[in-house]
Amino acid sequence: MSTSTSEHDSYLVENWDTETLIDFLKEQNLKLDDKKHYDILRKQELLAPPYNFPGGPAIKLAKEIKALKEKPKRAFSSYRSLSEVLAKYDIDGNGIGTIRQFPPATYKLDDGDEELVQCIKEIKRRLGNMGTLLADSNEAMRCEYISTILHASLYIVKRIISDKELTLVPQLEVVGEESTGRVDYAIKTLEELICITEGKLHQVTMGFAQNLVQCESALQVNKKNRKPGYGGHRWVAEG
Repeated sequence: MSTSTSEHDSYLVENWDTETLIDFLKEQNLKLDDKKHYDILRKQELLAPPYNFPGGPAIKLAKEIKALKEKPKRAFSSYRSLSEVLAKYDIDGNGIGTIRQFPPATYKLDDGDEELVQCIKEIKRRLGNMGTLLADSNEAMRCEYISTILHASLYIVKRIISDKELTLVPQLEVVGEESTGRVDYAIKTLEELICITEGKLHQVTMGFAQNLVQCESALQVNKKNRKPGYGGHRWVAEG
């Protein structure tokens, strides 16, 4: 693990608020009492171990936080085998077809739709300037076309879902519990990720594998950022 990665993970942990830290510790089955131990965290600032906890609980808490800071996270790009990722999620099979599908909602567009027409114009402009995409075209060139389609699609979605503030974020870093890395594009509503996508050359199967892990990490980010009582999205779409 590089020094920069270690510093980044530590920075994230140190910036958790008290309730986020407590929620994490509860998930670790440390056998700490909610009223007896966690209330101390709510009432007192955490400066250093043992946090005024008596004996055993203090050591458990200190070790858990230390382990969290030092735990290396695997890069999305290191997932190169679809079968490995399917096994990770207990999916029986070794092909893309074994991934559970869900039918997306459809929206009919007129041929003269303003955003559709503009999107086609932009694609034709890029074809004229950069040429047709080939099997060996680099990822940056592919992203020029992906970006055009995503921008048009997002504008259309905003017309349908006018009560949501949707934004397109390129090269967003997503830090999950086990994995981390940058995704080519993410669509967000406030602080919640609702869609991520990758622009791959020709390694489609590997792209699916990485996208699955990215979706899991995005859900973990959403869970961490979610406020108590929030009843919003419980899913992340992959592109």
